[in-house]
Amino acid sequence: MVQNTLERAVGAPPAGRAREVRPAGPALRATGTALTILAALLLLFVANLGPLGDLRHGRDQKVAHSELRAQLANATAPVGPRDPKGNPYPTGTPVALLEIRQLGLRQVVEEGTTSEVLASAPGHRRDTVLPGQPGVSIVMGRQAAYGGPFAHIDQLEAGETFTVTTGQGRHTYKVLGVRRAGDPQPPLPAAGKGRLTLITGDGTAFLPAGLLRVDADLVSAVQPGAAPLHTPASLPDDEKPMAVQNGAWLPLVLWGQALALAAAALTWIRARSGRREAWVVGVPVLGALAFFTADQAALLLPNLL
Repeated sequence: MVQNTLERAVGAPPAGRAREVRPAGPALRATGTALTILAALLLLFVANLGPLGDLRHGRDQKVAHSELRAQLANATAPVGPRDPKGNPYPTGTPVALLEIRQLGLRQVVEEGTTSEVLASAPGHRRDTVLPGQPGVSIVMGRQAAYGGPFAHIDQLEAGETFTVTTGQGRHTYKVLGVRRAGDPQPPLPAAGKGRLTLITGDGTAFLPAGLLRVDADLVSAVQPGAAPLHTPASLPDDEKPMAVQNGAWLPLVLWGQALALAAAALTWIRARSGRREAWVVGVPVLGALAFFTADQAALLLPNLL
């Protein structure tokens, strides 16, 4: 009796009568749609660095390996920073095949070390000579994102060997050791000798706290070299270790604007036509735009991530 009295006092409906459910207003529906789109965008951004990035990296490696294999067979693979016509090789050009059997690593190395290049392959730093040539060559690779090809190079031990194949043949390197911040740098190789330094991020995956280097001396025959395209001073900032690709800002803004317009259109369609029709039309469009937006946003993270 007390309960019935309280229900009548607060205006509760009589027993056996369904409660009236008011539909969400336009503002609430728009807010829900916006939050759903934002959550999907964040999820796609994370997936782009993880499983989707792994798939992309694997696909790009297959394409690059086919291209490099054809060049090696036809003796047209790069042996310097410029092609036979004297033009610099564009970033992303396959230049070498790095094989470290004890780590199960077999990666095509591409020219350049921007975030975009390192999403597809380890990159040759353009202010250094190619592997197999006299001097110090540097190859940079990601620690965790986009397949994380250099995730385990810290497991290499002094005395172990690995190979790098270029247009000048197959070159063998002997590991000197692993270097982290504060560790002494080995003396420069003697004149006419070669060395390769592998660089990646150090520390927790996706949260690198510094640089990790593996130095290895060339123990096979040294091949003729050509002067690098850049000096350390002239190397573009977005190709240096832990750099971001500032050129991605403009595409990111444009793709973001397109995504915002598509989201607004989806909200309008949902308000006019209903939820099912809105999502059937909007999901494919928003998915594509979100993918391109997340891809550009990932280029603004450190290139060794």
